[in-house]
Amino acid sequence: MGLRSLLKREFSFVGGNYLILVVSWILMDIGMEMPVPYYQQYVDALGGSTFPMALGIIGFANFFAMAFVAIPGGFLADKFGRRWLITTMTFGLAVSYLFFAIAPFWTFTSPWHLILTGTIIQSLCLIYQPALFSMVQDSLPPKNRGVGSSLIQMIHGTFNTPGTVIGGVLVVSLGLVAGMQAVYLVVMALFVAAAVWRMRLKETVVNTEKIRLKYFVSCYPQAIKESLRVWKEVPKTVSWLFVIQVLTMFSFSLTNVINALYARDMLGIPQGQWFLAYIPMLLIMVVASYPVGKMVDKVSMKLPLALGPCLLVISLLLFITGNLYSVMASMALMGLVHLFMMSSAMAISANLVEPQKRGKINGGVNFVGYILTGTGMLLGNLLYNWTPQLPFYLTIALAVPMLFIIVFKIAEPKREGSY
Repeated sequence: MGLRSLLKREFSFVGGNYLILVVSWILMDIGMEMPVPYYQQYVDALGGSTFPMALGIIGFANFFAMAFVAIPGGFLADKFGRRWLITTMTFGLAVSYLFFAIAPFWTFTSPWHLILTGTIIQSLCLIYQPALFSMVQDSLPPKNRGVGSSLIQMIHGTFNTPGTVIGGVLVVSLGLVAGMQAVYLVVMALFVAAAVWRMRLKETVVNTEKIRLKYFVSCYPQAIKESLRVWKEVPKTVSWLFVIQVLTMFSFSLTNVINALYARDMLGIPQGQWFLAYIPMLLIMVVASYPVGKMVDKVSMKLPLALGPCLLVISLLLFITGNLYSVMASMALMGLVHLFMMSSAMAISANLVEPQKRGKINGGVNFVGYILTGTGMLLGNLLYNWTPQLPFYLTIALAVPMLFIIVFKIAEPKREGSY
């Protein structure tokens, strides 16, 4: 009874829109992680091996398209509400995975071009991300923002883990190409189910004007203007936090675009074992998410953010010259880096930014972050073709200024949730 009361008190905020989103994330997370371990090798098999910059080009196009919709996404989320964007674009995401599944049948050009097309469609549908992040912030009480954001990471880790294993088993059983086709069809079905479930969401922004398709184009100049202006209306800490968030996205992209190829070609990790490297990362996010959330809520919002760059350096040093076991340890530390930095950044931003400005702030972060991420993927692929270790060393170098900015420029926010 005591444990039941404790759990009820600690997780009393889990309900309404937040619970609906949690259930939809469970469905999406099971599928979303399934293709990740072998995605790079899938592209390589569909023509990427004869065009060594294929992964970089797909990554650049992916995040450039996401950047294109980030600003209007934030504007539309604040002006016309969150629900319509979230539900409609989740259906669009589901359809985009069909292009990945049928890519091997494409004969008019190189098959990886169809993956590029599906990726762009998928990225444009992510115009709903500022609405999604804003709805999460709208739905969490100030005292539970650290635990609430960490709980999201725990859910991602918990349900990504079986997805990784299922995807790995399918690829090992059916072969790389046929296995990945089966994986993408399963992902599409799970995303359709999540989109149907998200139709239960309740709008959190009161507005009598209904959104129309013309706003996607006509709002762009106004959205850019308002998104720039909002940065003058928030504390300096939010601006420095913005620098850390976009630098983190850029740093991760340098190595994430080629880590599977590096592990296979430079470290000699067999294709059939590579998916195992993801399991410790996902498990550590499950185990550590609640303690990290409590640290953010009760001890410090800044401390986890400062720990992130330190762990990032250790993680990459383990990866560069490692074997399967050291790479598994590296990926586990990388999970902690994601957990520390995302939970901390979300809590700090929510405490310092008023609700009616959160969509534009999130949109601005995404806009610049996505451009830098796409550039980082292109650069990481290019550097890998020159010297395979270069993307890792550059990421290590970037961790140093990130740590200095966190320590000296980001102040610990007040806990009352005042703005």
